[in-house]
Amino acid sequence: MVILWLISIPLKNVSIIDAFWGTGFVVVNVAYFMLETHMYTRNLVVLCLVSVWGIRLSAYLFKRNYGKPEDFRYQEFRRHYGAERYWWFSFFQVFVLQGTLIMLVSLPLFGIHHETVNNELNTIDYIALLCWCIGFLFEAIGDYQLTKFKKNPDNKGTILKTGLWRYTRHPNYFGDATVWLSFGLFSIASGGYWQIVGALAMIYLIINISGVAMLEKSLQKTKPGYKEYVASTNAFIPWFPKKAKND
Repeated sequence: MVILWLISIPLKNVSIIDAFWGTGFVVVNVAYFMLETHMYTRNLVVLCLVSVWGIRLSAYLFKRNYGKPEDFRYQEFRRHYGAERYWWFSFFQVFVLQGTLIMLVSLPLFGIHHETVNNELNTIDYIALLCWCIGFLFEAIGDYQLTKFKKNPDNKGTILKTGLWRYTRHPNYFGDATVWLSFGLFSIASGGYWQIVGALAMIYLIINISGVAMLEKSLQKTKPGYKEYVASTNAFIPWFPKKAKND
């Protein structure tokens, strides 16, 4: 985190931390895996699942943010605290905070690799794997559809309402939360019951802090017609669009 912070200072762009978010969990998960004295099927499965999820997310965010201005969230922080002191303040507010969050959210991964109550795969593991598949597809497809939509100049200033975005305003965030629900379930399956708090913390952050809630405020201010989209489409959990009241 210190290295990333030092890189961000001359760039005047702390958004580089976003691309490391997924990779950070991969690094922590690999460390937990390497410290494990016994190899079980569940550990290998989760090693693969976290790696696929984290590397895809980091690659997507790096490609999306490369050459772009600093994310609007960090720009607001920079304006609020003043550019002359944000260079050092960002170390604590962004880099230390995200490093701490990675360790907190990774609690289910710790439980998976270090709890040995249930070593054999069980029903909860298969439910967790199903959740991961659903979540990963929602996140990856949602990101792909949004990227493709934004590449078309004709769509500038408009709202994506097709594909997965027809059923939820944030399919990628729903997918992300479902992936972490799956890691919480894997932890429970291994006997790490209390460590699910890490997954619940991630889901709370996605919905109420850094994900859905923050983006909704921005979109309602900047996107014409977004209120109509809000009225017809669920914010988070996918469901069929609501019909207009005058239909």
